[in-house]
Amino acid sequence: MKKALILGASGGIGSALVEALRGSGWCVTGLSRSVDGLDVTDETSVDRILGAVDGTFDLMFVATGALEIAGQGPEKSLREISAQAMQAQFALNCTGPALVLRHAARLLPRDRECRIAALSARVGSIGDNRLGGWYSYRAAKAALNQIMHGAAIELKRTHKQSICVALHPGTVATSLTSKYASGRKTVTPPEAAGNLLRVLDGLTPDETGLFFDWSGARVEW
Repeated sequence: MKKALILGASGGIGSALVEALRGSGWCVTGLSRSVDGLDVTDETSVDRILGAVDGTFDLMFVATGALEIAGQGPEKSLREISAQAMQAQFALNCTGPALVLRHAARLLPRDRECRIAALSARVGSIGDNRLGGWYSYRAAKAALNQIMHGAAIELKRTHKQSICVALHPGTVATSLTSKYASGRKTVTPPEAAGNLLRVLDGLTPDETGLFFDWSGARVEW
């Protein structure tokens, strides 16, 4: 039986991933802040919770992150940039997944194909940025993409069949994104989970270190 570790398992996409995988016969371990006390912005919390996890997983999925933190939404102009809000975005959307990745080598098998993915966002693409704004969120996701790319290179040295990627799920209809989804095509969390798992299932080790959207198309950095 294949095994998966889902970080952020109580969120919209995270919980949908857990349900989809279990429905497909996977053995799933789900960890979250609300249930397990896993706070990815707290280094001690990450090391304590993940340090207690035994065994290896065919899939690790970092489904943590947020567009709006503590009521602070994306900036519309440079004048709205706040050091505190930017630090909060980086802590949750970049540093948190990076802290999780410190445990990846131990939790991924070396003798077979394995996958590790993190939720990114198309707005984190520098090349695709044609509207400006959303400075903190864009920058944090762009930094996450760099972390995932670097992790893929390092993991490849010891885990020859590893696939480490950043994924854009599209605009997912949750309470956290409702105010920003106007005029955009949305998908439900179960649809998003199904799309992402199909993309992951179709990737090969030669595609590690890349950035894909929900349809499997490459997203430019």
